[in-house]
Amino acid sequence: MNFQRYENVDAFAKIVTPFLEKNEDKFSLFLGVLKGIKASAYENPYMATIEENGQLLAIFQMTPPHPLNIIFVDENQISTCIDLCISELTKHAVPVESIISVKEWAVLFAQKWQEKTDGNYSLMMDQGLYRLDQVEESLEMSPGKWRYATISDAQLIEKWYSQFEQDTGLSVTAPEEIKKRVKNMLDGKEVFFWEDQGEVVSMMKKSRPTTNGITVSLVFTPAEKRKKGYGRTLVATVSRELLKEFEFCVLYTDMLNPTSNKIYQEIGYKKLVDSVHLKLETK
Repeated sequence: MNFQRYENVDAFAKIVTPFLEKNEDKFSLFLGVLKGIKASAYENPYMATIEENGQLLAIFQMTPPHPLNIIFVDENQISTCIDLCISELTKHAVPVESIISVKEWAVLFAQKWQEKTDGNYSLMMDQGLYRLDQVEESLEMSPGKWRYATISDAQLIEKWYSQFEQDTGLSVTAPEEIKKRVKNMLDGKEVFFWEDQGEVVSMMKKSRPTTNGITVSLVFTPAEKRKKGYGRTLVATVSRELLKEFEFCVLYTDMLNPTSNKIYQEIGYKKLVDSVHLKLETK
């Protein structure tokens, strides 16, 4: 069993892409980030595989400060692969602050991490990955219309981005970094608004396109505009637009927020898999 780290993204992609594309919806996050690495959108990416006798067993990817994304190809050898990965990470002092993966895989990895490093782990977000192939036609829609956000909306998006992090319990991003991210989103025409009577009342973004799919994220409605269906209407309407270009949409939801999960299911999103984001701590 061989743990192989890659410096060349094309060499890494050649090994992992065939498997990932067979599971394009389930592993859309990994595929989308890999596409970003190819486009030099991330600095110092960490890419590695575990192989044995020419067979791919596990795949690892990290773009600091984001979590280490873990995928097991051969589920019969998960335990051994985890042992080898933790050994390599600790031997080379690779800084891993958190992991994201299929829930059962991530928990097993974190438990072994705890045993082998005398460290600890904690829940950052309990997530569900959902897929949409068709918007529910009978859905009741709120008044208003959608539009692309423009550069003149940057300050509002920055404010809502920060509030979104607070609401979801995500790590706080520095204002200058938010400003940079928002500029990139706007340059890529990734942010959508819902307007009612000329007032912006909700936002969302698209991200990480793959061959056949696209991710929906950053769905936010300010507190004073909630319970009016704006977020649901925006996601439904823009998802329908995105399905004109892509075969499916995917999104991650917070499983501890039953309201948002119910809303996405009403739109037509169906759960693919349970996912979890765990924080790792070392002593």
